[in-house]
Amino acid sequence: MTDQLTAVMTEIEQHVAGSGWDQRPRLFALVDTADLVRREPAMAERLGLSDADAAAGTLTPVEQETPEDDTPLYELLAHIGWPDEVIGCAVVDEVLVLPPGAEAAAPEDEDSTEWAQTHPQRREVRLAVGVLRDGSRMATLRLRADGETPADGQADDVVVGPDLAPGLAEALLETFSDD
Repeated sequence: MTDQLTAVMTEIEQHVAGSGWDQRPRLFALVDTADLVRREPAMAERLGLSDADAAAGTLTPVEQETPEDDTPLYELLAHIGWPDEVIGCAVVDEVLVLPPGAEAAAPEDEDSTEWAQTHPQRREVRLAVGVLRDGSRMATLRLRADGETPADGQADDVVVGPDLAPGLAEALLETFSDD
């Protein structure tokens, strides 16, 4: 199933990248394609899926509506639960990363977010992180190129791996807990 999770995360990242940069977080339910075609034929048809697409173990991402406000991502995830038909979920978010050790130089009297946004060595990245109920995880990371405009979005290579955003993966797995 890891190969399918890698494939769907790459697909999701490319889909979001097609809309450029400076986007709000986007949330996706991951469903078994064969199950979707069988249970929801009208939705499958709208998504352009057929019985031929429903190979065993393939995953289909279904984008979810998210609030239009500025609810922090982790707060949003803390209030999400999924029906049994959803076997995984994914989120795409743009974040700032700083070089190692940069946080130690942050002034204590400033807002850390504002300070990071003005740091000369900051880099913007788009993270796409997905998990399955069984604990499998996969993520993609795309660096925003210097000078890249919001309409761009596919200039740099994408890094793929299961441990690129462990905290976010754990938060996604929590959306499947029964607590």
